[in-house]
Amino acid sequence: MTPRTFLSLIAMLALMAVPLSPATAQDAPVIDRSATGGATTLEDILLRQQGIKVDNTYRRDATGNPELAAPIQDQLGTLGGVSQSEDWQALRYNTADVTVSSRVPAAEVIMQDSGMAWQKFRSGPLLTYGGWLLAGMLGLLVLFYLVRGRIRIDGELSGRKILRFPAVERFAHWLLAGSFVVLGITGLIQLFGRYFIIPLIGHETYAPVAIAGKWVHNNVSWAFMVGLVLVTVFWIAHNIPNKHDLKWLAVGGGLFSKGVHPPAKKFNAGQKLIFWAVIVLGFSISASGLSLLFPFELPMFAVTFEKLNALGLPQLIGLGELPTTLAPHAEMQLAQLWHAIVAFLFIAIIFAHIYLGSVGMQGAFDAMGSGEVDEQWAKEHHGLWLAEVKAKSAKSATPAE
Repeated sequence: MTPRTFLSLIAMLALMAVPLSPATAQDAPVIDRSATGGATTLEDILLRQQGIKVDNTYRRDATGNPELAAPIQDQLGTLGGVSQSEDWQALRYNTADVTVSSRVPAAEVIMQDSGMAWQKFRSGPLLTYGGWLLAGMLGLLVLFYLVRGRIRIDGELSGRKILRFPAVERFAHWLLAGSFVVLGITGLIQLFGRYFIIPLIGHETYAPVAIAGKWVHNNVSWAFMVGLVLVTVFWIAHNIPNKHDLKWLAVGGGLFSKGVHPPAKKFNAGQKLIFWAVIVLGFSISASGLSLLFPFELPMFAVTFEKLNALGLPQLIGLGELPTTLAPHAEMQLAQLWHAIVAFLFIAIIFAHIYLGSVGMQGAFDAMGSGEVDEQWAKEHHGLWLAEVKAKSAKSATPAE
C-alpha cells in the first residue's frame, strides 16, 4: 500500500472527506506500457504529478516468474526469472516468498512503505487538528460560562432529597469516568510528549514518564471497558429516545434561557446524546485498543474496508475501492490512528459533560456525588422522572387491602 493510499484511508476513517478537485476525482486513462515492457512510463509520472490516481496493479503484479528462469548453464540463468527490481517490488508489496527464522507475528514482512505516511499524519494533521479541537471546546465552555453563567435552580431548594442513582450505578459511572481521565492524560502524554514535554524536562526525564504512562494506559484500559459494559447495562433502557426529547431539543434544554424547564424523564435529550456518544465512541476505541494491546492478532480494517466497499461509501466520497488486503503493520498503523482520532472526539465531548456536571449547573454533581438530589432540582430538570418516582413511592406506601 502506497503512502498516498494510506493517507486516503486515514481521511476515510476520520470522516473528514473534502470535495475533490476534478483532476483527483477522474479515472486514470488506460496506459499502453508495451514500449517499456510493462514498466512505469512517462505518462504514469505525469498523471501522478497532476494528482490523478494511477492503478499500481502493473507494478504490484510485476514481481517476476521463476518458471521463466533460464537454464543454470545459460547466461544470467542464476537470476531465476526474477530481476533485482522485481525482488524489491515483491518485498514492497508483501508478495515475496520469504522464509524467516523468527516465529513472531508479521516477521515475514520485510518492507512496508506506509510507515512514513503514518508518521507524517501522526505528527502533523492528527496533533494539529486534535489539539485545536480540544482547545476550541475549552474555549467554547469558557465563553458559555462568561455569557450564561452557572445554571442555577429557579425555585427555592426544598430540603427534601430524592435518590437519583444508587451506589452500584455511581460505582459504574466513576469507574468509567476515572479510568477515562487516566487514559486521556496518559494518551495525550504519549502523543504530545515529543513536542511539548521533552523540550521542558529533557529526554532522560521524559523516558521513564513515557514508559510508566504506557504501562498505566495499557492496564487501566481494562477498568474502562468494564465500566463501559456496566454503564451500558444499567442505563441503556433509560436512554431510548422518546417524544419528550424533541421538546427538550426545541428549547435547547433551557440551557440558554432562564425559567425554561422542558419535560424529561430520568435522562433528558442532552444526556442521551452524551450517553450514545460514550457508547459508540467507547466501544470503538476499545476495539482499536484491543487490536493495539494484542499486535497483529486482531486485524480489523481489511474486513471493514471490504464491507464499506460493498456499501459504496468510499466510492461516494471519491476514494474509490479501499484495499481489502493490508500488511500487518498497516493494520496496526490504522488502528493507532483511529484510536487517537476517536480519543480526541471523545475527550472533547467529555469536556462538555464534565463542565455541566460540575461548575456549569447547580446541584448536578450531587446526582453522582451522594446519589441524592433536591426535589426542586429534580422538578426543574427531570419533572417526568420525579412524577414517576413519587407515584411509585405512593403506591408502595399504600397498605394492601
